[in-house]
This record gives sequence, structure tokens and C-alpha cells, in this order.
Amino acid sequence: MENNPEKESLRNLLLEKRDGTSFDLMKIASEKISKKLKKIKTFRDAQKIGAYYPIGSEVLTQDIIQELLSNGKEVFLPRISGENMDFKKISDFSSLERGSFEIMEPKIECETENNLDVILVPTVGITPKGVRLGYGHGFYDRFLSNHKTTTISLTLDKQVVKNIPKSDHDMLIDWIVTEDRIIETQR
Repeated sequence: MENNPEKESLRNLLLEKRDGTSFDLMKIASEKISKKLKKIKTFRDAQKIGAYYPIGSEVLTQDIIQELLSNGKEVFLPRISGENMDFKKISDFSSLERGSFEIMEPKIECETENNLDVILVPTVGITPKGVRLGYGHGFYDRFLSNHKTTTISLTLDKQVVKNIPKSDHDMLIDWIVTEDRIIETQR
């Protein structure tokens, strides 16, 4: 767990803001995000895609995952073990079980594959330049520092903020997709 008071208070503020979104609004926003996501060529062309199962007030990814599976794409979700995270292949939602932090994770026997074409990254807050604020556990930053891939942050527009204090180990995100816009961060 990192210990940065500035990040911590920003995280709490943004989580509070996001948690205040009604389920109906979240559903509509998630559908818009899902449509916009398909406009990104890297995502459309990807065969091996890392995704996540939403918790709390995260952008709903179930339909995205279902559609990818129906289209014959390979879908991988993170499984936490200790300090690390591995991506494991799922064939459908029955491949999942409740794991660390009450998150739905692939069962241990699912095949591991950490070389993915693109990863959808859960996000609490992000700047237009791609500095991401996660939950502070550092799983994604550790994973991404060892595995080079294209990253796409799915987030509500109100979670895009001007400044987030950046630590040396923070990995920048390549794309941000909100209900209103697509941002290519490194442009």
C-alpha cells in the first residue's frame, strides 16, 4: 500500500464522486464507453485482451467481456496472489470465483497468459496525459512495468482530472475512454 496523503485524499474524493453515480446512469455511461472502445483500432485488432470484472462503482465491463467472447477473442482477467497479479483465460463467467478483495477472479486452474495485446485497466482517476490513480495497491503498476502492452482506461468523464501526483513507479496509460470522449494520452 502506498503512503501518499495527497493521493489518498484525492482517491477518497474521486471514489466518493463515483460512488454517487446512480446505477442507471452507470449503465448508460458504460454502454457509451463500450461503443467508443470499439473505435480504437488497437482494441478492435487485439486477439488477447485483458479485462476486469467490476466492483463497487466501476464501469460495467460484463457486456464488453461477453461480446469479446462471442466474437471469438481470448479474454483474460487478473488473479491476485500475494503481491502479484497474473492474467488468466476465461471461457465464460462460470470460469470466475470470488477472490481477493471480494473481486471475481478466474479460477486457479485457468491458463495463465501475461503477454496480452491490450489491457482494460480499472481506474479511480486519471489525467489527460495518462497518469492513473488506482486503489493504491500497485498491482497494475507492477504488472505493467514487467509486461509491455497497450493500456486503456475505462472511466467516467468526471474522473478525468487535471493533476494527479505521479510516483516514479506509476505507469502511464495509453488511452482513456469515457462516456463522452476518447483520449490518446501520448499524443
